[in-house]
Amino acid sequence: MKLLIPENPVGIIGYGAYIPRYRIRASEISRVWHGDSEGTPIKEKSVPGMDEDTITMSIEAARNALARAGIPATELRAVWIGSESHPYAVKPSGTVVAEAIGADVSVLAADFEFACKAGTEAMIAGMGLVASGMGKYALAIGMDTAQGKPGDVLEYTAAAGGAAVILGPADEALATIDAAYSFVTDTPDFWRRQSEKYPEHTQRFTGEPAYFNHLEHSIQTFFDETHTKASDYRYAVFHQPNSKFPVKLAKQFGFKKEQYETGLLSPIIGNTYSGAVLLGLSTIFDIAQPGDRILAASFGSGAGSDTFSLVVTDAILSRKNKAPSTQMYIDRRTEIDYAMYARYRNQYLMK
Repeated sequence: MKLLIPENPVGIIGYGAYIPRYRIRASEISRVWHGDSEGTPIKEKSVPGMDEDTITMSIEAARNALARAGIPATELRAVWIGSESHPYAVKPSGTVVAEAIGADVSVLAADFEFACKAGTEAMIAGMGLVASGMGKYALAIGMDTAQGKPGDVLEYTAAAGGAAVILGPADEALATIDAAYSFVTDTPDFWRRQSEKYPEHTQRFTGEPAYFNHLEHSIQTFFDETHTKASDYRYAVFHQPNSKFPVKLAKQFGFKKEQYETGLLSPIIGNTYSGAVLLGLSTIFDIAQPGDRILAASFGSGAGSDTFSLVVTDAILSRKNKAPSTQMYIDRRTEIDYAMYARYRNQYLMK
């Protein structure tokens, strides 16, 4: 058996999103570096404010998730944050978030790193904790303030935002988790050493050998093991480094536009890295109905992919409106130019 199946049924009892309000158009980035505004990979991307980072945004998403779950933070037995932009090299983001949301001191707190799939990695770990009976509830967060080197192609899409989910017993869940599958290899497609400010990537190598190879293997194995296919799912969300890759992937497996368009956010807010799949999932939850089946598949450079499926329950109807919707955060926008963007991203050298 290749699947990760919880012995005791587990589900998501609460979810919450957060996207900063600032936006920079991709055409503005192109104007600065190339003198034109043509051929940009997305429309615009979200930008964190000067007082926002992975920790502050995780706190907001966690509070939204707790509001929907309807439990006090003191009942959480784990606070796990997946990100590749933790503010500290040595000091966990999880401890700050745990204390800020009011979690008890008797709680597991840690940071996960696996490029863009750190959020789903934390979620699957939370699923295991709850299924084992070692803890009733676990908070898993995927959040990033991603950066691309100025002038690099990644600068167009590297965005900020993410989502939190609270794992708990299936009988309390707004969506139960059927199973999960993870596929990993040692593939050097994208990396950043600790002493470096910006990540490096291997250009086109990040496509077929990395993104597509891992997601294709992960999804196909999941389909084979669960005896399902694209038409069995009402919605699907995939990791979305740009607007083209996830659409191409979806079509390869026979998914239709109405299945993947709700969770496809990268064309309008950019690639939120560790937050991308969980943020897309939160958008789907905002409109989902009981009985809807959802497929989610993440990808993280280095490289690996998690695939899992969920079934929405009746509890979604009474919980979805207990916190701000993902669309509210998308619509709440303040446009900035490249000069302000560079200031917010601390790209000016002050001596």
